[in-house]
Parts: sequence; C-alpha cells; structure tokens
Amino acid sequence: MSQNKITVKTKLAFGIGATGEGATNWIFAGLTFFFYNQVLGLSGSLTGLAVLIAIIFDAISDPVIGSISDRFISKLGRRHPFMFAAPFPTVIAIYLMFFPPYELSEYGLFGWLIFSTIMLRLSITLFAVPHLALGAELSDDYFERSRVMSYNNLFGYMGVIIMHIFTWFLIFPFFADEKIGQLYQESYTPIAIFSMILIALCILSSAYFTKDRIPYLKQPSKDESHIKTIDLFKDIVGAISNKNYARLLIGMFFLSMLIGTHETLAIYMGTFFYEFSPIQIGWLIVNNIIGYAFGFILTAKLHQKFDKPIVIVATVIGLTVFWSASANIVLLGLAPERGSWELVTMIIFFGSFASACGSILHISVMSALADIADEHELITGIRQEGVFYAARSFFSKTSNGIGHVIAGIALDLIAFPENAMPGEVPEKIIFNLGLIDGPFAMIWGLIAAFFYARYKITRQSHLKIKEKLLLRSS
Repeated sequence: MSQNKITVKTKLAFGIGATGEGATNWIFAGLTFFFYNQVLGLSGSLTGLAVLIAIIFDAISDPVIGSISDRFISKLGRRHPFMFAAPFPTVIAIYLMFFPPYELSEYGLFGWLIFSTIMLRLSITLFAVPHLALGAELSDDYFERSRVMSYNNLFGYMGVIIMHIFTWFLIFPFFADEKIGQLYQESYTPIAIFSMILIALCILSSAYFTKDRIPYLKQPSKDESHIKTIDLFKDIVGAISNKNYARLLIGMFFLSMLIGTHETLAIYMGTFFYEFSPIQIGWLIVNNIIGYAFGFILTAKLHQKFDKPIVIVATVIGLTVFWSASANIVLLGLAPERGSWELVTMIIFFGSFASACGSILHISVMSALADIADEHELITGIRQEGVFYAARSFFSKTSNGIGHVIAGIALDLIAFPENAMPGEVPEKIIFNLGLIDGPFAMIWGLIAAFFYARYKITRQSHLKIKEKLLLRSS
C-alpha cells in the first residue's frame, strides 16, 4: 500500500524520467516537421500525414501497454520492466529519423518518416504510460498527487529547456552565422546525438531510483494478471464509459488540436513570421521557464483553495488566449518591428502567462485522472491507472496528430514555399501564416474549455470516494 506522503528523493527520481520524455517530445514536435518539410523538401501535407499516421499507431499502442502494465506481474512490479526496456529502441529511432538514406524519392522520404516516427512513438510509450501510472500509485492523497505531478511537469519541461538551449544557443547559430542554422541538414547531427544520450540517461535513472517503491505499490491479483485480447478492449471501454473521464478526453481532444497546431508552426513563426535569429528564438524559452516555475509552485496551492474543475477551465482559457496573443497583436499592426528585441520581449511577456496556464492545466488534469481512477475502482473494484492514462494518451496523440495535419495542409494551402528564406516570403503568405497560429488556433482551445467545464469530481466528492474505498477494504 502506497503512503500518502512520499519523500523528495522519490519525487525527484520520478520526475527525472519526465525529462527524458520531454526531450523526446520536443525533438518530435519541435524539429521533425520542419526538418522534413523545409530541410529535406517533403511537402507540408505529406509531412503532416506521416506524423499523423505515426501518432495513430502510437495512440493505439498506449491503451494496450497501459492495460498490460496494469495486469503485469514480475519481481520488478507492474511498471518498471517497461520503463527499463524503453530507452534502447527510443535512441535508435531518433538516429533513424535524422539520418535518412540519401537520394530517396519524395514518397520514399515519406515512408522513411512514417517508419522512424512510428518506432519513436511506440518506444517512448513503453516508458511514458507505465511512468504516469506509477505517479498515480505513489500516493492516494488528493493534494499529494498534485505535488507528485508537479515534479513530473517541472522535470518534463526541464527536458524541453535543455534541448531548446542546446539547439538554439549552441548549434543553430554556430552553423549559419546566427541567421538560419535551422535550414542546414548538418546542424541536426549534434542535436540528435545529444538528445539520445540525455533521453537514455534520464529514463534509466528514473526506473532505477524508483524501484525501491515497488513493494509499496498496488499489485494485480492472479486472476487479473491473465492478459487476453478481449480483456484489453474491455479495460479501454470500461475506462471510457466513466462520464468524468469521457469529459476530460473530449476536452483533451480539442486542446491537443490547439497544441498540435502551435507546436508545428512554432519554428515557422519564429523564423519567418517574426524574423528572429536563432539566438532570439533561443531567448523565447524564458517565458516557459517563468511559466512552468509558477505552475510548479502554485498548482497544489490553487487546488487547496479551488476545486480542480475550476482550475482546469480557467487555465485552458488562459492558455488559449495568451498563446495566440502575440500573433494577433502583430496581425493588428500594434507590435514592435519584426526581428527586434522589443518584439522578443513582448512574446516573452504574453508567453509567460500562457506557459503558467499550460503548466497548471497539465498538472491539474494528470492529478484529476488519478482521482478518476479512484472513482473507477469504487465502481468496478479494479485498479487501472495504466488504462486511464493510456486511453487519455490515445485521444491526446490522435488529435495532436490531426493538429499537425491541419498545420501541414494549411501551409500548402497558403502556398508556403519549401527551402524558404526569412524576409523573402511574400507578405500575404506571412500574414496568412499568422492567421493560422493566431485566431484559427484559438477555436480549438475555447471548445476544449466547454467540455472541461463538465468535469465534476471535486475535493468533497473525492473524499467520499476515498471513505467508501476504505470501508470496503476494512
């Protein structure tokens, strides 16, 4: 049985795994699309489609891995065997992604991108789903769960920060006189190698330094451990049938479309819309450092004053508005000159609010999923954190992939050129690029807020759930 209070050492060990996952996701979401579209010359529509196909394969695997890990019995418990196995195929997949064979046709390149991204997403799933489920199991306390997920969120973004600083301050400026290093294929080699080392070290460290908690974690019964294909589908259907869970999933679906669109276009916006140098793009990480630090500090305190549903709705609206604010202001002609440090400062200002909202939102949703797992256990008698986090990941990744496709198709529709140069793209195309990342992207976030508002597990209702579970076990 897990204890309500867990040590800082355990929280740190749990959190460091998210650094590896965060670095993987940054490589995938921040560079892959741009690398294949602008550097290798694959069309935006085909690049987006390849990413979507890979994410769908990945998303289907998530609930399968979640259900298997829920039922898995070994000397290393339910979660750790998968966590230890994950880093090796992950680093191989990154290598394949950034070192495609020479002289491939466009469709050959399309197929290579599909293959390497499928391998990458399936490999990181082996770690990510059991790792999140482990976080839910470490404590059954309403507030302590928020603290645990705060560590996960903070360390996850450390992976993003490390990769961002390494790429935009040390690599891209070095390869192109502080101008357009992101357009040189050779500059991606040290980025890929560095990411492989970082990811492997972080994932293995998390698995190793949390294995002392295995005796305290809940284990499946021998009856539950027999895994059949029909059981996997029953687990998934049972999870989705929970009304509170379904509401979070739908909200996550639309939020992920917002995230997918922004993530795909971020490097395009910095390079072509704002006309920043690599160093200037590098400094944009400041807004994320500020925002995620506030999220780490404030989330548990907010949950003590306000119920999680209120926090979730408020932060998704804040994220939606502030993330698009800078693009909207530029479109209105009210922003500082493109390429100026004043514009960098403005983006950091609005971005800090967006990042704080995003950080608090992510922690709140992850914590709420653990509360739903309690509710599901009360109803069914089965503990299924893995399925809940995995099924959530299924919808999140699928819709995130749709966001990539939307962005890719939009780039083709506005006739955004391949191998483009900053300052040479027609102004009409640049304006349309801003419309996609500004007002158009906001639509998905506002729809997400509507569905998140229907989530109903509060502090008091969760307390009643815990009391009933305690009575049942006594």
